[in-house]
Amino acid sequence: MASDADRLASGTDDVIPAGGLEEKLALGRPLRVKLGVDPSRPDLTLGHAVVLGKLRQFQDEGHHAVLIIGDFTARIGDPSGASETRPMLSEAEVSENARTYLEQAGAVIDVGSAEIRGNAEWLGKLDMEGLIRLASGATVAQMLEREDFRERFRGGRPISVVELLYPLMQGYDSVAVRADIELGGTDQTFNLLMGRDVQRAHGQEPQVIVTVPLLEGLDGERKMSKSLANYVGLTESADEMFGKLMSIPDPLIARYELLCLHIDPAEHERIVSGLGDGSIHPNDEKRKMARGVVDRYHGAGAGQDAEATFDRVHRDRSLPTEVPEFPIAELPSKEGSDQVSVAHALAASGLAPSTSEARRSIAGGGVRLDGEVVRDVELMLETGALRGHVLQVGRRRFVRFV
Repeated sequence: MASDADRLASGTDDVIPAGGLEEKLALGRPLRVKLGVDPSRPDLTLGHAVVLGKLRQFQDEGHHAVLIIGDFTARIGDPSGASETRPMLSEAEVSENARTYLEQAGAVIDVGSAEIRGNAEWLGKLDMEGLIRLASGATVAQMLEREDFRERFRGGRPISVVELLYPLMQGYDSVAVRADIELGGTDQTFNLLMGRDVQRAHGQEPQVIVTVPLLEGLDGERKMSKSLANYVGLTESADEMFGKLMSIPDPLIARYELLCLHIDPAEHERIVSGLGDGSIHPNDEKRKMARGVVDRYHGAGAGQDAEATFDRVHRDRSLPTEVPEFPIAELPSKEGSDQVSVAHALAASGLAPSTSEARRSIAGGGVRLDGEVVRDVELMLETGALRGHVLQVGRRRFVRFV
């Protein structure tokens, strides 16, 4: 049977220092487990949920979650992975993003029992002397050890002094909440290590760092991101979530189960072995994974219902039981006629972000009208005759005109 430390380390990328997690657990008290998030964007994906899920795992083991909303640092923007200086967000933007972030994070962690803090509480009170003392604990050479800073410096791209202060401010968060453990993605390792240095400088025992991998998106290659359109959103419908998860490459099945469902290490090894030797069928395991993820965010049984819808639409070539409706009165008819192009109908109904993107979808054979592939990019239809007909993009997006 796995030890507490083994369970908590399962699915992580690294624990620094080695053996540090065991030492903290040996203290015999609930640990203060910190996760700092900058609400620079309002929408969360399964990628964000990986580290949130690890925080929930600590909660379930009886430890104290400290979620720090970077209402001060978000105005700067974490420079991790950035190729150029980031624009500062306004206080209003940060406040709105923080509100939606907490609403969505509640689908993963127990927000009610967590300690929620905004780092403006202490960073906003730092005077010039305090800032100088904080900055005195680091050197420019040390900051340039960060790959993103080093590459920008070598390339002659600007690095603001404010950005250099960011890791120190994140480290000061750990001092303010007396963190025993800090969680973060692998792209946060430098900042997390800086937190240990800042804690030492303030006479505190340094935190243990637990990093989690960055989840690959649906393309199986790049980090999950809304900007890359390879994401699964936490607020997406059960049907949309299930359909997207069924599209991941087979080599990612076990990884998604480990990172998104936090399965036991022994179970993970069993699945990896079974997929490798053929004793577990990839499609069966992918369906099991997709059902589990959907149940996690939509409630028990939602995954099975979404699977039934998926099969009805894809295997049986039927429409889903609930198809969103769009009034034909809101379609943009061609000037001087009562006709509308399929491309404009796609854009107006929200099935495509723009008419140019709609034309690309048509050209790629990804658009159907009542189940028949639309071949003509410039196809015009009588607006009134569209009533009751269904337009489809890809395998999961439908609109019925009413």
